[in-house]
Amino acid sequence: MERMRAAGPEQGMLAMISNSSPAMVRLHSLGHRVRRGFSLVELMVTVAVLGLLMTLAVPSFSEWIQNSRIRTAAESIQNGVQLARAEAVRRNTRIEFALVGTGGGWVVRLAGGGETIQERSGGEGAGGVVLSTVPADATTVVFDGLGRADTRDNPLTAVDVDVPTSALPAAQSRDLRITIGTGGVRMCDPNVSNSTDPRKC
Repeated sequence: MERMRAAGPEQGMLAMISNSSPAMVRLHSLGHRVRRGFSLVELMVTVAVLGLLMTLAVPSFSEWIQNSRIRTAAESIQNGVQLARAEAVRRNTRIEFALVGTGGGWVVRLAGGGETIQERSGGEGAGGVVLSTVPADATTVVFDGLGRADTRDNPLTAVDVDVPTSALPAAQSRDLRITIGTGGVRMCDPNVSNSTDPRKC
């Protein structure tokens, strides 16, 4: 025992193990086994599986992004038209909603180009959309103090919102339409043909 103390704790431990049974030696070596990380093969398999999943997910994600742009732009235009109508009733005066530019921008102002109440640029969250108006050359609609759309001067009655086919094929695009009529402002899906579907235009 004195020799073990003098030799130091590490050599003392070795001396005790060498005097022990083979089962004790195996138990000691199992308890002090060094933990390993991932092997190179495991790491390469993991990277390959992640790469495959990303390849499958990117087209769906791109489609979702483009359709989100359509919805964002359509909701923005719908909100702008509803704001113009509400302000016309609240102020009991004629309020104009006008599309600005080609990317879904709009302005709500007093009719005839008066004071601006609120405006939104086309690049705010919905850039890259394509608008088609009905009638084709109309960009404004004016609401009177009762919230009715003025039918004089060829007013805007509908706006179709889509993205270019270069960004998303037409079959995958979920274009939307905002209709402006005597019953109010409504967003609908021009591609729905079922007459009982509430999304139908």
